[in-house]
Amino acid sequence: MKVKDKYILVISTSFQLIFFTFIPNFNFMLNEIAEITEKVKSFQIKTHADLTLYKQEISGKNGSLNDLFEMFKTIPGDQKKDVGKALNELKILVAEKFDEGVTFVESNNVTKSDKDETLPGKFLNFGKRHPLNLVNEEVINIFEKVGFITKEGPEVEDDWHNFSALNFTHDHPARDMQDTFFVNKENNILLRTHTSSVQVRTMLNEKPPMRIISPGRVYRCDSDATHSPVFHQCEGLYIDKNVSFSDLKDTLFYFVRSYFGNDTKVRFRPSYFPFTEPSAEMDIGWTVDGKFKWMEILGCGMIDPNVLKNCGIDPEEYSGYAFGMGIERLTMLRYKISDIRLFYENDLRFINQF
Repeated sequence: MKVKDKYILVISTSFQLIFFTFIPNFNFMLNEIAEITEKVKSFQIKTHADLTLYKQEISGKNGSLNDLFEMFKTIPGDQKKDVGKALNELKILVAEKFDEGVTFVESNNVTKSDKDETLPGKFLNFGKRHPLNLVNEEVINIFEKVGFITKEGPEVEDDWHNFSALNFTHDHPARDMQDTFFVNKENNILLRTHTSSVQVRTMLNEKPPMRIISPGRVYRCDSDATHSPVFHQCEGLYIDKNVSFSDLKDTLFYFVRSYFGNDTKVRFRPSYFPFTEPSAEMDIGWTVDGKFKWMEILGCGMIDPNVLKNCGIDPEEYSGYAFGMGIERLTMLRYKISDIRLFYENDLRFINQF
């Protein structure tokens, strides 16, 4: 209850309400001044909010100090001297307390938000590199050390760059809609099924010798624990005079030693790809549940002469090799991941492990 609320008395009768105004006397005023003095001394001003509350309750227009000055006008004249002296002392105390509070708040850089600077700060959660990005960059770095240049190309391709230039026959199963995502079947526009199309574009636009790798995203109609309709490849191409299969094997041995370690066992198996002849698949020795087994990691071979001709390169003068590997397969082997779908679920419990 404010001071001015203490001296309004209301007497109710059965006929009417009669209001009496209480005239404060000398003792009442001194008691009120003493009470507010103690309140001012004990008031703690630490923040902007405390300053606002202090003005509302004590020093402001509607505060208790102003109420006392209003009451001072009503006391008898012979009591004004002593009461006035005490009231002025209180006024000085109120002002000094306010100034001290302002100085404290400003000197301690207390903001209007009244944050408790002793509380722990809000720490940012830093993201982690995705394991596919980590492995992809490692593979690129390995090949760049021996002179390969990184090339990129469009993910939406036409049939010629994706299939025909690479010696795929018109009835090859890969051209079917159940194996390839066609954007426009009539115009043979599709999502590339491998990054070999980047190699085609490079052979068309540049002259040998060339040594490139083409990492990127590719698309195929396939989905299970070890296959995804969207995955990543890194393919390599080297064309020059007198390039042999021995050069290919030496390059891939270097890669395996760099990525898997010097003691990794390797074997080549004969295989078939439309764009290489001869063709092979490269396996590494792998131990699963205590049992040794061979694991395929990439396909490779010498570039078919028809592919060189399609791209305007004379196969009588130049030869070359090509290889391609899946980044997901390399990552799963590196980190012992059994389900490829974990890469694409955006589960932080998985990502934060890398």
